[in-house]
Amino acid sequence: MMELDLTFFAVAIPAVIFSGFSKGGFAGGAAFASTPLLALILEPGQAIGLMLPLLMMMDVAALKPYWKKWDAPAATAMIIGSIPGVALASAIYSYTDPDVFRLLIGAMSVLFVGWQMVRQLGLYRPEAHRLSLGAGRIAGFVAGFTSFISHAGGPPSAIFLLSRGLDKLTYQSTTVIIFWVVNAVKAVPYAFLGIFTAQTLLADLLLAPVAFLGVWLGVQAHKAVSEKFFFGLTYVMLLATGTKLIWDALS
Repeated sequence: MMELDLTFFAVAIPAVIFSGFSKGGFAGGAAFASTPLLALILEPGQAIGLMLPLLMMMDVAALKPYWKKWDAPAATAMIIGSIPGVALASAIYSYTDPDVFRLLIGAMSVLFVGWQMVRQLGLYRPEAHRLSLGAGRIAGFVAGFTSFISHAGGPPSAIFLLSRGLDKLTYQSTTVIIFWVVNAVKAVPYAFLGIFTAQTLLADLLLAPVAFLGVWLGVQAHKAVSEKFFFGLTYVMLLATGTKLIWDALS
């Protein structure tokens, strides 16, 4: 049972605000932080089931300013690739122990921080290696799979989209439309697999204002907050929560 107590809201509110920041166009990697945080206090299925409706609300709030400003070929390639990725993840979900998902969520958290550090140090520059649309479909497959498991489709999509040399507006718009579609696709197997529950939906209703607040804060943060500071905070949090989830899964 999911207890909607003080501990729950103390973790859930920051997690939802982090996602809202990202959906608002600020600190794109922050959206991934919500699921590892929630998985510290909830079963993995509860964590992803709770977040998806909120992410879909954020998608709607963020879609209008970016409408039709995306790179259509890149978005189409990734969306086409994401569908079998979502299908594969949904097929194995019912047969997998929750600790396996804790391990996967934790591992993706740690790998995400590692990938960002490699980029920050200039050891790998996606923009220096233009990837084909075929590679975009592969990236979409990986993004669909990881997005289903922990709403962590950002890294594979970023590797592909950054390689396309998109300007900031086009990049953000393309990301928004891709995950608007991917999240809508995920909702179908989530419903059939029982990932949505009456409790998660009640929690979504209570957290909906926080989700929209997070999107608004993300838009405002472009002017007021250093992305370097915010990303640094996100990486520390992801590394700590990811390590804890891996320990919990293996112990």
